[in-house]
Amino acid sequence: MAKTSTARESAIERAGLSDAQLVEMLRNMLLQRQLDNRGFQLNRQGKIPFALGSEGHEAVQAGAAMAFVRGRDVLVPYYRDLGLALGVGMTPFEILSSLFARRTDRSGGRQFPNHYTNHDLGVASISSIIAGHCTHAVGIAAAFRYRREAGRAVICSTGEGATSQGEWHESVNYAAVHELPIVFLIENNQWAISTPQSMQMKVAHVTDKAAGYGIPSALCDGFDPIATYAAMHVAMERARSGGGPTLVEANCYRYLSHSTDDDDRTYRSREDIEEQRKRDPVPRFEQRLIEAGIIDAAQSRSLRADVLRETNEATDAAEAQPYPSVESLYTNVVAGDYRPWQD
Repeated sequence: MAKTSTARESAIERAGLSDAQLVEMLRNMLLQRQLDNRGFQLNRQGKIPFALGSEGHEAVQAGAAMAFVRGRDVLVPYYRDLGLALGVGMTPFEILSSLFARRTDRSGGRQFPNHYTNHDLGVASISSIIAGHCTHAVGIAAAFRYRREAGRAVICSTGEGATSQGEWHESVNYAAVHELPIVFLIENNQWAISTPQSMQMKVAHVTDKAAGYGIPSALCDGFDPIATYAAMHVAMERARSGGGPTLVEANCYRYLSHSTDDDDRTYRSREDIEEQRKRDPVPRFEQRLIEAGIIDAAQSRSLRADVLRETNEATDAAEAQPYPSVESLYTNVVAGDYRPWQD
């Protein structure tokens, strides 16, 4: 037994993660891929109006979610954070209830598709305004600091395109000045819709901007969930212990169009995508675990079958739910029972 354990340790750099945690990350990645495909399928079938994909981001999000402590930390995600939402505890049924805009959705079927929220799990509601949620995240981190709630931290996730927005710069600057417990995770997939990174910034990496705010940064391989976890774990521990904010950039790639309303053939070639597909994080991580002896081929097939079953069951269950009632149209618009439109 000891010999097997040593062999495994030498076969894969695990950053302190157990076999169970590594398998959990793989399952998260497989579930992301399956739910991504399901969202695009449902859109093409005319069952949902819109969907966004995180295909290519699976490793970033599975790794970052593993650094999140449930019941203490808060996640302030953006619209391409399916894997982060799943990784901190949201279910496929919740995700699909949102896509179908059913009454069982946490936002009552009133929020935009792929705008996940679950306050019980510490997942803040998503802002559709690019980088607008960064100010919300900093506000939460400021509240932790003001209330002296030690041991808590915020993950604020964006794409690299959001770093061109004023709200992002204001948020990072404020967090830096006040040494707030927050980690700014940049999922750099090289495309801000149709705009390449080279047209977004002069610097080679988003992390090059960190020095301007006087905060530490980390650049990691976003195709490797373990590397992403390692960078995020250090950053989150620093934040929780009073060390202030960190900027973490995880380089990945967006394999699908920006959304079901986008035709990416107008701004990038199929050859570029196929070249990036050679680094697809899902089969690559699956193979790493097989070669390390953490799972075998049969267990891999079982994982995939279980993920497909869960997705199918969640799809059927969510689609069968009722739409929100007409009477609920004006609920959750303002606090309390005040309804100025009826005065």
